[in-house]
Amino acid sequence: MTETPVKTATSKNRLRALRKRFVVYPLEGLVVNLAYAFFAALPIDRASDLGGWLGRTFGPRLGITERAVLNLERAFPEKRAPEIQAIVRAMWDNLGRVLAEFPHLGEIRLCGKDRRVEVTGLENFDRLRTDGRPGIFFSAHFGNWEVAPLAATQRGLPLGQIYRSANNRMIDRLIRRARSGIDGELIPKGAEGARKAIATMNAGGHLAMVVDQKMNDGIAVPFFGRQAMTAPALAQLALKFDCPVVPVRVERLRGCRFHMTFFPPMEIGSTGDRKADVVRIMTRVNALIEGWIRARPEQWLWLHRRWPE
Repeated sequence: MTETPVKTATSKNRLRALRKRFVVYPLEGLVVNLAYAFFAALPIDRASDLGGWLGRTFGPRLGITERAVLNLERAFPEKRAPEIQAIVRAMWDNLGRVLAEFPHLGEIRLCGKDRRVEVTGLENFDRLRTDGRPGIFFSAHFGNWEVAPLAATQRGLPLGQIYRSANNRMIDRLIRRARSGIDGELIPKGAEGARKAIATMNAGGHLAMVVDQKMNDGIAVPFFGRQAMTAPALAQLALKFDCPVVPVRVERLRGCRFHMTFFPPMEIGSTGDRKADVVRIMTRVNALIEGWIRARPEQWLWLHRRWPE
């Protein structure tokens, strides 16, 4: 008897899963760990410059760049091809620097003679630290977004950082190690992470989240004039705990130098219609992030599948 299509498909899926687990993931993890060790061995400025060169030299040649070009064309229909290509190249430069700076997070200071970060609106941060209430900081994949939580650690405020854990456990362990110098717990997205986030808030703690990625089972919210599936967790937690929500933007100035802005807390409010309130809050969040991107489009990560095809 011939094997049924269902059994054939199941067998192929199992083989694919085994190949990924025992071949692809180990090789991928080895390459990433070697790259991490290489950049860690370099001085931070040299690592950043090399990462930027690698990004802008090889990134535009990768197939995934087509997605960035499409996203930019849809977001900025008025821009011509040379402008789009320049933004893409600068985006890859920034991304290369972000990755190369990752092993050096502990060296990036916000104060003292060796500081690399200019800070505006620090009073908005300090207000959350001293008000005795839970609170939320949010940002986007803009500039070097990994720098934002450093402010909390260097000013004595532990943060529960919500992040998307890597499918490859070797890489996920590396991410956790690189972020180990930031006070607070790393909270992976998902059901268990949601419970930990709520527990953190119940205890009067603070959360940090990056909120500009697509979430397939999220809510449709305008972003650059098109509906984008958006994670509602930020609004849901803010409404549940009636807590302050502070936007944080980290812009790259030059090389491994940054400007961090803590904006005033957003006015959340509640109308009693929870569903409408969540949409209203996330609409404001998306509009704020869109403003950041329009001002410095080369500093956002255009590689996401942010909008439906």
